[in-house]
Amino acid sequence: MDISRIRALRGPNLWTRQTAIEAIVHCLPEERSLSALPGFEAALRERFPQLGRWPRPAAELSLANVLKLIALGLQAQAGCPVSFSRCTETVEPGTYQVVVEYTEEAVGREAFKAAGQLIAVARGQGDETFDVEAVIARLREIDEDVRLGPSTGCIVNAAVARGIPFRRLTQGSLVQFGWGARQRRIWAAEVDSTSAVSENIAQDKDLTKNLLRAAGVPVPLGRPVDSAEEAWAVAQYIGLPVVVKPRDGNQGKGVTVNIVSRDHLELAVRVASEYGQPMVEKYLPGSDYRLLVVGDRMVAAARRDPPQVTGDGVSTVSQLVNIVNADPQRGDGHGTSLTRMRIDEIALARLQIQGHTPDTVPAKGERVVLRNNANLSTGGTATDVTDDVHPEVAARAVAAARMVGLDVCGVDVVCETVLTPLEEQSGGIVEVNAAPGLRMHLSPSYGKGRAVGEAIIDHLFAPSQNGRIPVVAVTGTNGKTTTARLIAHLLHTQDHRVGMTNTDGVYVNGRQTDSGDCAGPRSARNVLMHPDVDAAVFETARGGVLREGLGFDRCQVAVVTNIGSGDHLGLNYITTVEDIAVLKRVVIQNVAPNGYGVLNAADPHCIRMAEVCTGQVIFFASDAQNPVLATHRAQGHRAVWVEGAHIVATQGGRRHEVALADIPITMGGRIGFQVENAMAALAAAWALGMPWARIRKGLASFQSDAASVPGRFNLMTLRGATVIADYGHNPDAMRALVAAAEAMPAQRRIVVISGAGDRRDEDIRDQTRILGAAFDEVILYEDACQRGRTEGEVTGLLRQGLQGATRTTRIDTIQGEFVAIDTALARLQPGDLCLVLIDQVEEALRYLRERCDPASSASSATA
Repeated sequence: MDISRIRALRGPNLWTRQTAIEAIVHCLPEERSLSALPGFEAALRERFPQLGRWPRPAAELSLANVLKLIALGLQAQAGCPVSFSRCTETVEPGTYQVVVEYTEEAVGREAFKAAGQLIAVARGQGDETFDVEAVIARLREIDEDVRLGPSTGCIVNAAVARGIPFRRLTQGSLVQFGWGARQRRIWAAEVDSTSAVSENIAQDKDLTKNLLRAAGVPVPLGRPVDSAEEAWAVAQYIGLPVVVKPRDGNQGKGVTVNIVSRDHLELAVRVASEYGQPMVEKYLPGSDYRLLVVGDRMVAAARRDPPQVTGDGVSTVSQLVNIVNADPQRGDGHGTSLTRMRIDEIALARLQIQGHTPDTVPAKGERVVLRNNANLSTGGTATDVTDDVHPEVAARAVAAARMVGLDVCGVDVVCETVLTPLEEQSGGIVEVNAAPGLRMHLSPSYGKGRAVGEAIIDHLFAPSQNGRIPVVAVTGTNGKTTTARLIAHLLHTQDHRVGMTNTDGVYVNGRQTDSGDCAGPRSARNVLMHPDVDAAVFETARGGVLREGLGFDRCQVAVVTNIGSGDHLGLNYITTVEDIAVLKRVVIQNVAPNGYGVLNAADPHCIRMAEVCTGQVIFFASDAQNPVLATHRAQGHRAVWVEGAHIVATQGGRRHEVALADIPITMGGRIGFQVENAMAALAAAWALGMPWARIRKGLASFQSDAASVPGRFNLMTLRGATVIADYGHNPDAMRALVAAAEAMPAQRRIVVISGAGDRRDEDIRDQTRILGAAFDEVILYEDACQRGRTEGEVTGLLRQGLQGATRTTRIDTIQGEFVAIDTALARLQPGDLCLVLIDQVEEALRYLRERCDPASSASSATA
């Protein structure tokens, strides 16, 4: 068994809406049925007894099926919530596509790797052993390292519940919610509206105290010190017991409380100095409470108790700590509900005060405290007291957060009880935290958890908001780029700042931010991350969906222009037009429930996509009598078609018309494929709720020139001849171009063409078979990049397609694209027409513009 091309599908994809690992697995003949591998199943189950029952008889399962089941099972045993997997045999016998869901990519990849190793060991290949428990432990460890911690995770879960999209921007806790101009960002429990000034104030505990005191909030006496001697002097002045803490610490690090002796104070100063300048404060008697403030209200409160053990009369303190730490709820990081207790210098000093050492055996029932500060990060526990907090105590916490300027704030209060105001019991606020941990409120040791993640999301997004901007996904075989550009133009006329991706690059508000083929998910994600984008239009190519899935979870509008036979057939196990249709319908399967799928009613593959559309459907077709369109229209659904000299859109009794004469790219309706592109774009704009006056204005102002749609039927003139530049490169595109060219009168027709080497031989030949029936002269040239073909191979296939051509009388083969262009232009006479099928789009268009008549593009496009 050979595993190759392992890749992560990070968005909705051909197989599932979930994230998944996909691999190509090659099995030898004897590996295609477990019945041909005696002893394998027994050896496998001996090493992985948690593996469940086979979904089908063993004789029907290949090793690829087993790989899938193991990779999924290992993740499930590690605690990952995964359920989807699939194994599909390709057109190549013994070659399978194996897909397994993951929640964390690193875990999914490691599980896939371990599954392959387990199969090899079970087959007796090599001396390697396989310890399944160690593998599962490693997967858990990886999951712990890479998954979001509980604080960030609860906020993300709350966002998902509200339909707000999210994206992790780092491997840490920096997360973006929403898209474009409506996005918000958090870093753990910090939100983007909190200023760095406020965070720095919160870090400085002395400055914070001064501000809180000025706001009338009770705080303990104390100040920073530079030495143990000064610390003792301050302690003597304010009176023992005292607390020592770092001036700018966090998570309870370096904090020692209830200090009653000089020796203990000196140790506390030394520990605090490891984290910053020490600070001495008056110790307030009572319990330690954490109040969580979000915006202008307190949303949760917990009493924190210090790490402690209870004697059983048999075990030592160290043994009791080990027993407590064995609780699976306790871990070393923040991924678990509680943190393990540790015996360090602070704990040793606290034990000494109680007359104990780690080896002491406390009496049964005796309570032994390991440290007085009660942070969960140092091993403490929490009890929810949200419902007990007096309104005045909550008001003081909110006042503290507002005074410092924190949107999300953990306010630490020490008092006897939260049932009465602080001023009545000598309680006070000892600290505020700009990035509070949320564990104690989510899963307190005692009491019920609180919906703090929801509170933070509600603070970031109003109830009617979900952080989404309008997203339009455009796919198909031909017309994708023109349709996407036209939709973006329509949105721009409505004063939207539009982010657009296509095969030419990435554009934000009219400015190109990236170049090259950017019709994939990475470019889409970059646009959705841009803060100056109010709406997004994504050309969605086949390759990106195969490699990584979609760059978004769902779209408001999905457009499928058509499905043709020349779209990279034979690549990535896409061998039929039906395969292409199944792949491209992914965008239709991920339309928002209140969104629309825009489908070509003249294309049978597009028609079938309506069945899986998760929103409503708008059909379009040039033929008003198209039966699918007519039925759809009769049922009161939205439909777009051509009636005489107008594009008509109707829904029920409502009717809207746009004159074809007012849509320049259609040349008064003569260019059929541009009419279809205009209908698709019009339908998308209608689905987005654009006013019809804006739609008409946008269609009228869009030109088919090299600036608006480079390489898409760009018209120019030279010495009275018409020159058309286009990037068409498949048989369907050739048919559309021939139909368009034949609608334009010409004395003589010349075509300049090459072929993409990554197409099937028959697809390359078909292009010139079609052109040979419509053009008098054909000039062949070879692409700059042959994409795996040998020199002369593509032009040879193109010549084969011209054999028996009914119209072509002259065929030339030229070395180099620009030499071929010069050859064609030199032959042009007034009244001729030349179609140049370009390869290097930007360079070829610039080359043509330099040689054609000035300002010819605009005048020809409006002719």
